[in-house]
Amino acid sequence: QVQLVETGGGLVQAGGSLRLSCVASGRTFTNYCMGWFRQAPGKEREPVAAISWSGGSTYYADSVKGRFTISRDNAKNTVYLQMNSLKPEDMASYYCAAAETVVVTYTAQKYGYWGQGTQVTVSS
Repeated sequence: QVQLVETGGGLVQAGGSLRLSCVASGRTFTNYCMGWFRQAPGKEREPVAAISWSGGSTYYADSVKGRFTISRDNAKNTVYLQMNSLKPEDMASYYCAAAETVVVTYTAQKYGYWGQGTQVTVSS
């Protein structure tokens, strides 16, 4: 089992920044590809970013490329999502997830562990 706890959400003005953190506990953190997903009210969950176990490969949704950066610190069992130039359309609940795969993936079905989510609100 892997437990994931996200922090760092909050209210920010458009153009501002937030950094989300996700701390993992349980099984060996380095066995997992880590991803961030988001879901806005009335919309389906969508992948935002993902990072391979080594950090050597990453994925970003087109909508966040150039604005968001995913990173991980395996010594701290933590994955981060730095979000810059936030837009109102980025407002959603953000979820951290872990997939037991050595390659980076953005397919939600491959993620077996999910956090509770943290809310990001962007005011215009």
